[in-house]
Amino acid sequence: MTSTRVRVDTDEGVAWITLDGPQRRNALDTAAATALVEACEAIDADPSVGAAVIAGAGRAFCSGADTEVLAQIRTAAPDQAYELLDSLYSGFRRFALLGVPTVAAVHGAAVGAGLNLALAADTRIATVDALFVSGFAPLGIHPGGGHLHLLQRAGAAGMAAHLGIFGRALRGEAALACGLVSEVVDAEDLHDMVRSMTAHLGADPALARALKDDLRRTVSDPSAWDRAMESERARQMWSLTRTKES
Repeated sequence: MTSTRVRVDTDEGVAWITLDGPQRRNALDTAAATALVEACEAIDADPSVGAAVIAGAGRAFCSGADTEVLAQIRTAAPDQAYELLDSLYSGFRRFALLGVPTVAAVHGAAVGAGLNLALAADTRIATVDALFVSGFAPLGIHPGGGHLHLLQRAGAAGMAAHLGIFGRALRGEAALACGLVSEVVDAEDLHDMVRSMTAHLGADPALARALKDDLRRTVSDPSAWDRAMESERARQMWSLTRTKES
């Protein structure tokens, strides 16, 4: 099965990134992650872009890591497993490092690594039927990519445990109530809402990039995410490669 494609369409200074693999619910494999990195590089290199939006084609935002990649990690040597996980992480990590303000426009399910991708955005706008699912622990997999840190950073107190450890899921309105998303709209209004909130940034890319730089310097703490990512990686590798008896 082919990888999820990554499309970028720029409209009035706003780059719209679309994960285009609806038949696989926009799952991420290493090729899709690499394509997302390349898309982000192109956006940063274009001074006419003042904001970036990421969304999924079809009925889902992103269903997480491709199951074939997870199967490869289970049987790979430790150094290969490390590199495969690093490749998967690279997409949402690079999206977080974009030099322009970012929005995740979430409809349908955002699961696992797909939830990490949504959490990597500066803000999230969700539809009423959006579904936020950690997905790792109920499958016997330790979260990865700094997942617990991202949940706690984005949501109210307890969200890291509620979703990441106890395996609960949140619909749009519940995600809004706990602060995981900034606004909830009907599905037919999602594009227009995001378009309206990014219009001033697309019209003034220089200001937009200055704002993003200050956001990173004064509010975000990339080093904390880096530490969380490395802490989770070893445990995720262990959980993926352990035998049933262990």
